[in-house]
Amino acid sequence: MEQTKAISALAALAQEDRLAAFRLLVSVGPDGLPSGTIAEKLDVQPTRMSFHLTTLERAGLLSAQREGRHIRYAVDFGQMRHLLAFLMEDCCANNPEICGLADIKPPRSSSL
Repeated sequence: MEQTKAISALAALAQEDRLAAFRLLVSVGPDGLPSGTIAEKLDVQPTRMSFHLTTLERAGLLSAQREGRHIRYAVDFGQMRHLLAFLMEDCCANNPEICGLADIKPPRSSSL
């Protein structure tokens, strides 16, 4: 991943509602959710959520599929993997096992 794309993706995630939407969409998998459902689940005004989802889409983190009057958003897992690989590229002199990432278990969040 190019540095400019990584910066764009990280900047898009650096906002509370966008990060929450991204995490929610990661949790539901490749089928994604309609924008209205995302807004409802996160208790965010639908027009504001649409703005945030568009920002994540432009950063390459989400894909959007029109379904009639609704838009379904889903995580682009390929781009997410590229971003994670970019962030970990130089981890511990290319010895990621030294970083102990396999031992880290993310906390379960009840907010999603």
